[in-house]
Amino acid sequence: MFEDFTQTRVDVGEAELRVRHGGSGPPVLLLHGHPRTHVTWHRVAPLLATEFTVVCPDLRGYGQSSKPPSTPDHEPYSKRAMARDCVALMRSLGHERFAVVGHDRGAYVAQRLALDHPEAVTHLAVLDVVPIGDALARCDAAFASSWWHWFFLGQADKPAERVINADPDAWYGFGPETMGQEAYEDLRRAIHDPETVHAMCEDYRAGLGTDRAADDADRAAGRRVECPVLVLWASGDDLADLYGDVLAIWRDWADDLRGGPFESGHHMAEEAPEELAGELRAFLAGRSRRDGTP
Repeated sequence: MFEDFTQTRVDVGEAELRVRHGGSGPPVLLLHGHPRTHVTWHRVAPLLATEFTVVCPDLRGYGQSSKPPSTPDHEPYSKRAMARDCVALMRSLGHERFAVVGHDRGAYVAQRLALDHPEAVTHLAVLDVVPIGDALARCDAAFASSWWHWFFLGQADKPAERVINADPDAWYGFGPETMGQEAYEDLRRAIHDPETVHAMCEDYRAGLGTDRAADDADRAAGRRVECPVLVLWASGDDLADLYGDVLAIWRDWADDLRGGPFESGHHMAEEAPEELAGELRAFLAGRSRRDGTP
């Protein structure tokens, strides 16, 4: 995997991140979701590296990146904290301005990056999400039935860690068939680490509290994403079923917006890497044919 990429560890101040980077051209940061590691991008990153400098970290708490101590408010696992890591990482690699692509939980970090650090982010692509604040504000029985894990992982009175750690393979229930054997082995090492499981739960706890508060504060202040935004959602997932017009939700956050459904299941980078790389190349190069107008 990741032929011609460099794997290293980078101290970003509050955490130490495992990172792979390679390619040449304008920099683009790829952020994974839960419970994945940066290895989820192993088919997409080399395709982008022909035109871009590609940087793929394990987010703090995930994979082989460090796990800062938890606090009662869960702030060390907030998307704002993870965004700070990303800015420090990219600067350490010599990139003051860069594009960012986020999938699942990584998309929330990418959104927070664009809102908190507009001077650093040239393009934002978010895959298979609506903002946390919007998701929770629209929460109903359908959301709770389909995405109940948000509340199981996110509550602290009866921590989920004990249940997950009893049998991580059964809990997550994935195999190597789609992602490939090496990627599966990397992911399996992660989910069998109790410290990683705890950190991933902290991510969700932050999501229900401090992350939602950050979204709500930005909305009240009228803050918006200033750079071009691409929104893709998997046709094989349930985002459109839950929210109808996904772009209408994102239109409240960005003016330069485009996107639409993408033929795939939830894990786009693993299931449809060539198609996803094509969408991202077109967007980052200003050639996207997708139109975000109502």
